[in-house]
Amino acid sequence: MLTAPPLALYIHVPWCVKKCPYCDFNSHALVGGIPQDAYVAALLADLDRDLADFPAALAGRALHSIFFGGGTPSLFSAESIARILAGVGERLPFDPRIEITLETNPGTVEHGRFDGYLAAGVNRISFGVQSFDDAALRRLGRIHSASDAARVVGEARAAGFDNYNIDLMYALPGQELAGAANDVQQAIALAPTHISHYQLTIEPNTAFAARPPTLPDSDAAWDMQEHCQQLLADAGYAQYEISAYAQAGRRSRHNLNYWQFGDYLGIGAGAHGKLTDAATGSIRRRAKQRTPRAYLQHAGQSRGITSEATLASIDLPFEYMMNALRLVDGVPMGEFAQRTGLGPEAIADTLARAHAQGWIDNDPAILRTTETGQRFLNDVIALFLPAADGESGRRHA
Repeated sequence: MLTAPPLALYIHVPWCVKKCPYCDFNSHALVGGIPQDAYVAALLADLDRDLADFPAALAGRALHSIFFGGGTPSLFSAESIARILAGVGERLPFDPRIEITLETNPGTVEHGRFDGYLAAGVNRISFGVQSFDDAALRRLGRIHSASDAARVVGEARAAGFDNYNIDLMYALPGQELAGAANDVQQAIALAPTHISHYQLTIEPNTAFAARPPTLPDSDAAWDMQEHCQQLLADAGYAQYEISAYAQAGRRSRHNLNYWQFGDYLGIGAGAHGKLTDAATGSIRRRAKQRTPRAYLQHAGQSRGITSEATLASIDLPFEYMMNALRLVDGVPMGEFAQRTGLGPEAIADTLARAHAQGWIDNDPAILRTTETGQRFLNDVIALFLPAADGESGRRHA
C-alpha cells in the first residue's frame, strides 16, 4: 500500500560567478548583480503555488530537510537566506531534527558570513572543494584555491558549524592515484562530518563535452575509487551510498530522502519536485521555469510550471531503483511497496535476472547490490526500464 514518505524542500539558486566546464546543472554566470529581493519573493510565491495545488497531499506533513543548491547559494546574503527560511517556516512546520544545508563555493564566501547563516537557521554546510590541487582546480575552472578551501572550512567551524560536507571529484584530467589519494587525505585533515567523493564524467552540453580533456581510463578510475574508499574507511568515514561517506550518525538526511524515494518540493529556477498523494494512490512530478528571467517573471503562476505528470505504474520500479540501489546497505523489500504502491511481483522477474548476473543479493528481505553490482550500477538499473522488460520494468529522473 502506498504511504507518504518524509517530505523535503529543495531551493535552487541558479547563479554562479562563472560556469565550470564540467557542469551540466542549471547554473548561469553572473551578469551584473543578483536580484536577491525579487528572487526571495519569487521563491515564496512558488512555494505558495505548490501548497495551494496539493493541499491534501501536504496536509499535516512537516519538512524533514531543506537544501539550498545551485548554482552558488553562498552568493546570497545571510539576510536573504534568513528571509527565505522564515517564509518557509510560516508556511510549513519543521521537523524538530530538521537538517538545513547550504551549498558553498569556497571562492564566494565573505569572512564572517557563516555567523549569519547559522543565525538564519542553516545547520549544515556543503563545501564544493572538488580538489586540493591548485593546478587541477584551474583545469576544472574553479575560482578558489586549495588554501581558500581550508580557510573557509576553518571559518565555518569557528562560527559554530559542527556538521559539514566536503565535495571531492576524482579521475580528473591528468590525475593519477597519488593525486586522488592526496585530495582525500587533505579533506580528512579538515575533519568534515561527511565527504562526497564522485567520479568526474563528461556530460552533454558542457564545455568539456565540446572540448573533452583526457581523463584516466575506467580501470584507473576504479583503482582510485577503491583506494580512496579504504582511506576514508580507515579514517572513520563509512560508505553508505555510491559516492557518499559519513561519520557515525552524520549521513545526509536530505540526500538519503532522495535515495529512499522520498518526497520533495522544489522551488527556484529549474527546480523539480516529487509528491506522493497516499489518498489517491498517485505520485506526481513538477518542474519550474529554467532560466532566471522566466522564473522571476512567472513564479507562482501557471506559466511558472514547465512540466507536470503523474507517474505511471510501469515506470515506478525504474524510478525507485534508480535511487535505492545506490545505497550500499540496500533498502527493505517492504519499503518498495510503501513507496511505489506495487507488490514484489512487479519486479520478481527482473530481480531474478539481476541475481543470475550476480548484481543483486539473493535476499528476499533486502534490495541490495553486490560489490559487482555497484561497479556496474547503470547496467543493473537499466534492467528495470520498461523497454528492457515489458512486464516488470521502469524509469526515473
